[in-house]
Amino acid sequence: MRINVGNLAVCVWLNKVKTGSSMNQGFLQDVLAGLRLSQKALSPKYFYDEQGSEYFDQICQLEEYYPYRTELALLPDVAQELNQFFTQHSLDNVQLVEFGAGSLHKVKPLLQELPMVREFVALDISGEHLKRASADLAQSFPQIEIKVAQGDFTKPIRLELSEATSIGFFPGSTIGNFEPKEAVDFLRNARTTLGKDSYMLLGVDTKKDRQMLERAYNDSKDITAHFNKNILARMNRELDADFNLDQFRHVAVYNQKLGRIEMHLRSLVQQEVTIAGEAILFDQDETIHTENSYKYHPEEFEQLASSAGWQGEKTWLAPDGIFAIMLLRNAGG
Repeated sequence: MRINVGNLAVCVWLNKVKTGSSMNQGFLQDVLAGLRLSQKALSPKYFYDEQGSEYFDQICQLEEYYPYRTELALLPDVAQELNQFFTQHSLDNVQLVEFGAGSLHKVKPLLQELPMVREFVALDISGEHLKRASADLAQSFPQIEIKVAQGDFTKPIRLELSEATSIGFFPGSTIGNFEPKEAVDFLRNARTTLGKDSYMLLGVDTKKDRQMLERAYNDSKDITAHFNKNILARMNRELDADFNLDQFRHVAVYNQKLGRIEMHLRSLVQQEVTIAGEAILFDQDETIHTENSYKYHPEEFEQLASSAGWQGEKTWLAPDGIFAIMLLRNAGG
């Protein structure tokens, strides 16, 4: 279907969309499976309901959260060099596909500098948030066809792509939220989604000082804590759960051995919580593991991408190497 925005139009693809009770059922199954584990866990993809997406937008404005501002500062130079790269390779008809599109701030430098982009597809799990952001983007770039695809990009998704060369865009170091094997699976799936002769541009957070890493996930305004706890509030809203958010504390620490930030919600008391009528017991200090954020040296990530059928083309490093943007090419096979 199409959503009209004044005299503009935003195309909306409902690809494998889950709404209403069907979404709640899938959410419920994942939640119960995760909370029955010996180390209770929840998938971070469920952070991003409308409220969670708004919290994440606030996180991106925090002084402590360096990945957002660092990547955004790097993107204009990346876009200019990509323009030269695509021109040299005679790519004059490009379709840009952003995975986990969110608020669509980071794609703007690319759209401003890449005249060969004729079509932009925003893919995310949070449909309403994405539609509003896409409508704003259509106002700024009326010459580009803006399309919205709501779906779970952690699973195989086939989009109705045009004959243009497809370029995937996965900013924000979101790739780090996957376990390494899951990251390989995602990159393989992305090759299928984007098709042959495609490229992928993605942000990768690098390994660095523990203090800098932990500050980024323990901000002084507690926005990250609200973001983390919102997954409990979402279960209360959507799954008939009865979590008392004041009885859980946000925890984020760097696991140097595994090279990842780990986010947890720690139960402050021994308690029982019900979800859709099922009782879940928590010991005092027991945690729910809600998110990992893996950090990679660029050469480590190139090896991981290679195992998924991608070949490294170019890497841009921020000052002091605190963040990387990498261009990969679909190696086929």
